[in-house]
Parts: sequence; structure tokens; C-alpha cells
Amino acid sequence: MYKYIFVLSAIFLIVGFSFNKKGDSVTNNIHDIKVKNINGEEVSLSEYEGKVLLIVNVASKCGYTKQYAGLQELYNNYRDKGFEILAFPCNDFGGQEPGTNEEIQEFCSSTFGVEFPLFDKIKVLGDDREPLYEKLINNPTTEQGDVKWNFEKFLIAKNGDVIARYRSKVEPLSEEIVNAVETELQK
Repeated sequence: MYKYIFVLSAIFLIVGFSFNKKGDSVTNNIHDIKVKNINGEEVSLSEYEGKVLLIVNVASKCGYTKQYAGLQELYNNYRDKGFEILAFPCNDFGGQEPGTNEEIQEFCSSTFGVEFPLFDKIKVLGDDREPLYEKLINNPTTEQGDVKWNFEKFLIAKNGDVIARYRSKVEPLSEEIVNAVETELQK
């Protein structure tokens, strides 16, 4: 009898963790999501299938803004091997990204020589958070919960699955991120 109760409890627990607060099935794949690039054009993330991605919420007036340089170096080192960085400007933290898309693009290009794709300024917090970020912070693979600050990073496998999460203080060229990127590129 107890064996059956245990089995049923385990099934309900598994099913319960497979749904988010809205009752939708939770997956950790981002390829079904569409976003807008910095020019306002719609982009399906399925266009990045077969590439390892690092998705980052960025800001121009943040203590971590200098990480743009490390992101660009990481991009330079691995872009020819199937790696992309997708940067999403965000003004949710201390108003540290007040500029327009055009101003953000100019700043990134002239200050850090950014060549990786920049996207439309988005919300990563609250009820109007971007669907991409809803999936990044609420998936069965990585630590769940709100983004805490600018320059939080999410590693995405070639098949579109979210596989790792790195808080803002983890530098783009840290051994942790570089090793994870290299491992995924070899798969």
C-alpha cells in the first residue's frame, strides 16, 4: 500500500514541476521564441539552431558594463566555431540602460567594438517580462528565479536547450564559462 502511495506521490511531484505558475508546460528550449533585433525586425531564435549561444542582459551605465570587452573577446575566439552571443539591453536595474536602441548600438560599437548581435531593449522583470526571459529563469535545468542584475548570462546548447546560468559577477572569460562553451561546441 505504501509503495503505491509513494509512486503516486512521485508522479504528482514530477507532473507538478513540469508546469509553471501559469499552468503551461515548461521546457528548457528557446527555439520556439521570437524576439526583435536592435533594428526592430522580428527574429526567430530557431535561426540559431546548431549554434551554442550565450544570452546576456546588458546595460551601458552599469558597474559590469566593462564585461562588453570580455564578451567581444569570447565572441572573437569562438564565433567561427559555431558560437553566438545574443545581447538584450535592459533598463530594469537602476535605470542603467536609458538610451534608445540607436544610442545603445552606437555606444557598444564605438566603446567596445561589439560585433555580436544586439537586440531590442526588453524587460526581464515583472509581469511584462519578455517570453524569452520567462523561459530562461523558469526552466527545469538551471537555477530558477528572477534575474538579479545586468550581465547575467545563460548558456544555450546547439539544440536550443538552456543548460547553464551565470550571475553577473561571473566574467565572460572566466574558466567556468570558457570551459562550458568549449565543451558544448565539441558536442
